[in-house]
Amino acid sequence: MRHKVAGSNLSRPTGHRMSLYHNLTTELLAHERIVTTVTKAKEVRGMAEKVITLGKEGSLHSRRQALVLVHDRKVVDKVFDELAKKYADRSGGYTRILKLGPRKGDAAPMAIIELVK
Repeated sequence: MRHKVAGSNLSRPTGHRMSLYHNLTTELLAHERIVTTVTKAKEVRGMAEKVITLGKEGSLHSRRQALVLVHDRKVVDKVFDELAKKYADRSGGYTRILKLGPRKGDAAPMAIIELVK
């Protein structure tokens, strides 16, 4: 039974799945917009919003916590310097998911996940 089991396992082992989420989160915060499948976009949204919230706190401890989720120091610097100021008066909802059509090869539902301006 799947009582209280949150999230999707995407048919991947835990280490592979977590690496995928960390890489997608890093790319989203670096480029502010990526194209991926709807399921991956929904999973990455929470991690990206958590990193931005950590950036708004601005402490050394929150910077180290963000480095656990985002494996690129330049992206973490961008979050803490630029994005934290941009979303200072916003209490959440930093990302938007726009659904696209199916992917040509395997008909997987595609989406754009982007940071709200």
